[in-house]
Amino acid sequence: MDPKPVSASSAEFTHLVLPSDTNALGTIFGGRIMEWIDIGAAIVSERHCRKVAVTASMDALNFISPIKLGDIVILKAACNFTHKTSMEIGVRIEAENPFTGERRHTASAYLTFVALDDVGRPAPVPPVNPETPEEKRRFQEGQSRREERIKWKSRLKPKPTE
Repeated sequence: MDPKPVSASSAEFTHLVLPSDTNALGTIFGGRIMEWIDIGAAIVSERHCRKVAVTASMDALNFISPIKLGDIVILKAACNFTHKTSMEIGVRIEAENPFTGERRHTASAYLTFVALDDVGRPAPVPPVNPETPEEKRRFQEGQSRREERIKWKSRLKPKPTE
């Protein structure tokens, strides 16, 4: 499979925060942001592999600053790293004040997606080809995160009973 540049599948999404998206404090529900992150990452992963891809995991999601009613939310998603059948998709979330144009970083997330074949088994994905210094940094960090995920997953496996 030929490697694909990050730019071939990256995407940017914008949403306006409406009253139905907010809690009693007038800030966005965390679950709504998680939904948008998952959808954006799914689009990027399927663009990258041109197959059905499913969410395998989302690393910790930490909210840095609140997103308020009326803010514009910008999600920037890209394929950071690939392995045999999996892809790490990074998503950066920013909020923009529509009146001043000021943007602030509000959260980041890393998701692992697995490509599936026609019968639902893991399928090979093309390697990602990072080109810019930033993409190369994210690739190396994605490789390190994958190694940490493997360690974490092995700790979650049930131990055999005697």
